[in-house]
Amino acid sequence: MPESKGRGTPKSRPAPSVPKKDVPTTSPRWLAPLMVACFVVGLLWIVAYYIAPGMPVLSTLGRWNMLIGFGLIMAGFGLSTKWR
Repeated sequence: MPESKGRGTPKSRPAPSVPKKDVPTTSPRWLAPLMVACFVVGLLWIVAYYIAPGMPVLSTLGRWNMLIGFGLIMAGFGLSTKWR
């Protein structure tokens, strides 16, 4: 039975050069404190609304206090996606 010829060695090709983007390896120093501050202030805003709804600023805003508190918490989550 005849033998088949072996395949030749593959020719190596240079990898295509792709310019690398400048991606920061660390997050800015202000990001973590701001993220935690948004979480804490948002939580305290909601708690203050439920504990003392008659406070001058809280009583004029009414149910918007919940939106403000949850908005601050969502801003904290948005900042947490940028943290490295």
